[in-house]
Amino acid sequence: MAEITPFPLVEISGSPRERGRMYGEKARERILLSAGLYTDQLHRLGFDDANIERLVTAFLPRIREWAPDLVTEMEGIAEGAGIDLSAIVLINARTEVLQLARLEAGVGDDDPDGCTGAVLLPEVTQDGTVIHGQNWDWRAECADSSIVLRILRDDGPDILTFTEAGGLARSGFNSAGITITANYLESERDYRDMGIPLPFIRRRALEAQHFALALRVVAITPKSGSNNMMLSTAEGFAVDLECAPDEVFPIYPENGMIVHANHWQSGVALSKLKETGLASVPDSLYRDQRVWKVLKEGGEKLGADDLKRAFFDDFGSPFCVCRAPLAKEGGNLSATVAMIICEPAKGFMDIAPLPALNRTFTRYELAMDEAALAKAAGATVDAVGKGKRWSASS
Repeated sequence: MAEITPFPLVEISGSPRERGRMYGEKARERILLSAGLYTDQLHRLGFDDANIERLVTAFLPRIREWAPDLVTEMEGIAEGAGIDLSAIVLINARTEVLQLARLEAGVGDDDPDGCTGAVLLPEVTQDGTVIHGQNWDWRAECADSSIVLRILRDDGPDILTFTEAGGLARSGFNSAGITITANYLESERDYRDMGIPLPFIRRRALEAQHFALALRVVAITPKSGSNNMMLSTAEGFAVDLECAPDEVFPIYPENGMIVHANHWQSGVALSKLKETGLASVPDSLYRDQRVWKVLKEGGEKLGADDLKRAFFDDFGSPFCVCRAPLAKEGGNLSATVAMIICEPAKGFMDIAPLPALNRTFTRYELAMDEAALAKAAGATVDAVGKGKRWSASS
């Protein structure tokens, strides 16, 4: 691992192709690292370049039909970075491609894309605004191949998202106050059919002007595999969607909070499908409970520091909420790559790379829409019962 440094901020604007070219040029070095990481992983599974191309390009017609503008943006990224389009598709469909490759090779997944996420609603926060964050558990090398992307759009809300370089979106929020994070889930329904890769769904959700439309994207878009996506709005509400490939199961806030790790929680979901992921992430059964416990110990009103404290929890180390780099049986180096804390009403996101080793956060900002600020201020008034409205300068 190189020295732990903040994730670089890459700002892009213009048409989809212009945005892509700008992205590829500004983040070329990290994009090459991202593409190389997954190409090498597929090589280790026994796939040569021709078979990697086959696996990756199988997704392109479906993606192009669903989101032609995002394919255009990926083409721009490839042009700007000086690599093939298939490498950018691989970065954005790596979860699906790696799982399909493992199925073909007849090997299991020794290093799933973990994560522990949480959202705190205005009724339990100190200043009456939404705080939404997660620990992203994945390949430790991604600390050197991830970025923060600020997308200035002419056709909808601007976006601030943490993502692997070359990726369209992962965790973040938009200028309308909508935030999304995601965690690994697994069921017996996975990889029977080809769906839309997850980063495209997250990006479309972040492009939504309204919370309902962001939920709609996640709820109705067919997926190849299961996934959990937690969405919140600065207006003061959140819904967690446990997603099977063909069905979603909502989980609503309890006592002003939602916490989710990597196992199914919905009783309805568990009555209809089989949980198959716990062999890979047995620690999920206590990680969410540990976050709940630390948050409850923080008092009646919580702040961003309380959520960070919960995400730093090291109970059960090395299989804990905040993981130091750990070599797995298959050779992968797993870790909590980033701790991400979003406060959309304030227009900023704090991120610490490899937080088990480094507790230094960098703040990234996004100018919020006036309408989003007004709605967030209304949520604050409702939450704290005061007549004073929160403002961007407070």
